[in-house]
Amino acid sequence: MLTNKKILIAGAGGLLGSKVCAALLEDGAHVIATDINVALMTERLAQQGVDLNSALLTCTALDLNDEPLVKAFFATLSGVDGAVNCSYPRNKHYGAKFFDVTLADFNENLSLHLGSSFLFMQQCGVYFKREKTPFSLVNISSIYGVVAPKFDVYNDTPMTMPVEYAAIKSALLHLSKYLTAYLADSGFRSNSVSPGGIFDNQPEQFLQQYKKQTLGKGMLDISDVIGSIKFLLSEHARYVNGQNIIVDDGFSL
Repeated sequence: MLTNKKILIAGAGGLLGSKVCAALLEDGAHVIATDINVALMTERLAQQGVDLNSALLTCTALDLNDEPLVKAFFATLSGVDGAVNCSYPRNKHYGAKFFDVTLADFNENLSLHLGSSFLFMQQCGVYFKREKTPFSLVNISSIYGVVAPKFDVYNDTPMTMPVEYAAIKSALLHLSKYLTAYLADSGFRSNSVSPGGIFDNQPEQFLQQYKKQTLGKGMLDISDVIGSIKFLLSEHARYVNGQNIIVDDGFSL
C-alpha cells in the first residue's frame, strides 16, 4: 500500500517508532527516521532487521522541543507524503503517582510531549501549505486519551497510569481535529491511532489483571497496531480525516 511513499517518522528510536519504520520499509516506503538520539535509533532499527544502508532509509537527528531546529528541518523537506509522530518525550520524574506529582513536573511533561506534538503538527501543516501535495499525518494517542483509567489493573504492582499521560493523549485527539478543521482541505489528513496497552515486559500481576479487561488478547503486540497506521497513511484512507482508530481488543467497552 505504501510503495514509493515517503514517510517521516518522529521518535523512530522508540519501542513503537522503530517497528513502524521497519514495517513501512518492508512495504516499500521511503522512510525518513528521526530521533533526538541517532546512535540509539540506528541501534534499535538494526535490532528490527532494518538495513541501515538501504536507499529507502534516511536517518537524521531531530529534537522536537527545539523550535528553530524543527522549523529548519521541515523547510528542507520535499516529496513527503505523510508523517507519524511516535515520540514520547518526558522528564525524569514522569510516572509518579497522582498525589506525588508536582505542578512543575506536570507542566514540564505537558510542555515536552504535548508542546512538541503541537509543533510537529503545526509544521506538517506549514509543509502542506507550501508544497500543496496530499499529506497524511498520523498521531499516536492512547486508549487512556479516550476513557478514564481502570486503576484496578495496577493493584499490587508498583505501576500507575500517569496523570500527565491522560492529559496529553486526550489533548492530542482534539489537536488533531483542530488542525483538520483549521486547514479545511481534503488534501491534508490528520488522524490518530489509540492503542490499548502495549506489552513491554510489565509485571505478571499487571498483565493478568489487564487481560481480564479485554476480550482475550490482553496487552497488545506492536504488530497489532501497525496495520491501522499503515491504513491511515495509505490511499485507502483518502477521505478519512480528523478521526481516531481505537485498537484495544475491547478494553474500552
